[in-house]
Amino acid sequence: MPTIQNPSVERLRALPKAEVHAHLEGCFESTLLEQWAKQAGVAMPRPADRLFEFEGLADFLHFLDWACGLAATPQRLAELAYSYSQRLAEGGAGYADVIVNPTHWPAWHGRLPAMIDAIDAGLRAAEQDGLPPVGLCVSLLRTQSADAAAELVDALVALKHPRVVALSIDGNEAAAGRTGLRFAQAFRRAGAAGLRRTVHAGESSGPEGVRDAIELLGADRIDHGVRAIEDPELVALLVERQIPLGICPTSNLRLGVYPRIEDHPIERLRRAGVAVSLNTDDPVLLGASLVGEYALCARAFGWSDDDLRALARHSIGASFANADTKARLVQALSAW
Repeated sequence: MPTIQNPSVERLRALPKAEVHAHLEGCFESTLLEQWAKQAGVAMPRPADRLFEFEGLADFLHFLDWACGLAATPQRLAELAYSYSQRLAEGGAGYADVIVNPTHWPAWHGRLPAMIDAIDAGLRAAEQDGLPPVGLCVSLLRTQSADAAAELVDALVALKHPRVVALSIDGNEAAAGRTGLRFAQAFRRAGAAGLRRTVHAGESSGPEGVRDAIELLGADRIDHGVRAIEDPELVALLVERQIPLGICPTSNLRLGVYPRIEDHPIERLRRAGVAVSLNTDDPVLLGASLVGEYALCARAFGWSDDDLRALARHSIGASFANADTKARLVQALSAW
């Protein structure tokens, strides 16, 4: 098929696909945060028109804690979850795995079942309104202890909430250092209990974080993983085991992992045979959209229809959707 240098927004939106790397914490609209902050009598970290201007990953993570602190009621959590489903549908995705990290939400500390119920209420309402289904990946923070990880896994296993599809881990790798050994037991227990495992790695750390995610945490999927490109043997391992990477190009550019899209390794990883997908990470806070990610990379790397279809197929395969949802999306993809 011919190369498409400027695929239309409409065609990219119509491309059947999934999103596998997005954080609920990254879906706050500035107007909503300004309203909630005023109601709570809490100071804004910056003026509203510069609210999403971040100085780097550490500043960004600090902002997440502030924003999540405002979502203190079940109604606000449900509203946020519903709005993510709307955003997902606008991007033409038919399913998503969305990440939520309980440590960022102070009003919900010690109230995990109620927190999941509130998010589930918003996602159920969205599905009833015809919006795409969403699975929930509950995440550890990289700076937590092994005991805290065990407690979270115990809670998730006991809860057996049908919305929860995976255990995740996220946070600043560069600040926390290598933490695979600390969380290995918790991830083993989660896997044994039937939870899938997805791991942030190879973003602010080098390729060693990706290797630890595979060898110590049994990752079914890697979130980011882009710096695996620095280790050819690791790239070969990803290909051999077909462990997918949930890549977020705009996030990597905004947070300084790579200076330009042309320097981003997604195309080299893809050509090496790694199963890569495109995702928004923290879409509102970073100004990313799913269609925008596809358009950005298609223009930069000259992707053809076949390339776009392969990316979409990888996104569906990498998702933790049920078999029926995957089959429906694959069938729709074949007709695109």
